[in-house]
Amino acid sequence: MELKKYKIGDILELQRGYDLTSSQMEDGDVLVAGSNGIIGTHNVARGKMPCITVGRSGSVGKVHFYDQPVWAHNTSLFVKDFKGNDPKYLFYFLRNLHLDEIFGKSSSVVPSLDRKVVHTMKVPFQDDVNKQKDVADVLSLLDRKIALNRAINDNLEAMAKQLYDYWFVQFDFPNEEGKPYKSSGGKMVWNDKLNREIPEGWEVCDLSDYLHVITDRVPVSAVNENTKYAPIEVLPRKKMSFNECAPIENAVSGLCAFQKKNILLSNRRVYFHKVCIAAFDGITRDTVIVLSPDSKDLLGYAYQLVNDDMFIEFATRHSYGSEQPVLSWESAKIYKVLKPNFNLDVAYSEHMSSLIDRVINNELEIANLTKQRDELLPLLMNGQVSVN
Repeated sequence: MELKKYKIGDILELQRGYDLTSSQMEDGDVLVAGSNGIIGTHNVARGKMPCITVGRSGSVGKVHFYDQPVWAHNTSLFVKDFKGNDPKYLFYFLRNLHLDEIFGKSSSVVPSLDRKVVHTMKVPFQDDVNKQKDVADVLSLLDRKIALNRAINDNLEAMAKQLYDYWFVQFDFPNEEGKPYKSSGGKMVWNDKLNREIPEGWEVCDLSDYLHVITDRVPVSAVNENTKYAPIEVLPRKKMSFNECAPIENAVSGLCAFQKKNILLSNRRVYFHKVCIAAFDGITRDTVIVLSPDSKDLLGYAYQLVNDDMFIEFATRHSYGSEQPVLSWESAKIYKVLKPNFNLDVAYSEHMSSLIDRVINNELEIANLTKQRDELLPLLMNGQVSVN
């Protein structure tokens, strides 16, 4: 079905957001919506509800939807008038315009988005509000499932971290009677290497006793369109796993292979805390250290050793270079870690095994759902596909 074309100004009205400095932000229930998302809170709302924002400066063209009161910040535009159209449909409509690609890369000077220019753009538009709602429902369903998977993973990762801290930081792992060791009077002894007390019978070893580096170099000639490329840029901060890949045409040098459930550690600016368990086989660049536990039975514990804030702090101190500090495995592998008795490292990893599998499966499902949504979006917006 061919859609009629309209000027965007006939479909909706954009307005610049309101000035608010960081010092003026206050604790409150109102979100402050900047060009690339939430930048703070306030106790006064200024903008429509629901609110659609479009990045004006900074993250130019980025579109966000909020179904609660917000303060639309001056780094963004917001939809002042929906002109009778379904708000959620307008959100997907604006996303499909790819204003970030049109205006974010349009000049050598600092890019910005002029609402008057956007208003004059002529585009095909579904003007039947009932059909708008049908389309928005389909796309929203996919987005809700993506958000649910992310929330589940956040909870699972918090659970894994909490149990690790409980057993290996607070030392309240179950004793022979099933009671928390340290809280129940378990014996602690001083360790000179760590300069602190640890449970009796525990040892201290190097990180390399648990993990080794994978250096499987990949020539560019071996890369094809089906190869998944995960360089440092796609690795998230403080997340157990990930699903994003970079365009394979960007894989041009310094390539190395990784396998599913290898641990990927960014060796540039380690303080960004990019430590992830791979959800798939693929390739990365030499700006990422690929690690594997010496035993698959120790993946959960080995991951937490390098995910721990104390290791990140150590690795940051032992990186070299000032502009983009680099961590070498030679420096990292001597980091001192605890080797518990009674195979508690194995027991913890067994607890984490199904949790890690679920996190990985959720990430893969997020990737599939995102692909479906992104493929459907232009087809639904252009009238090439309709909702039955």
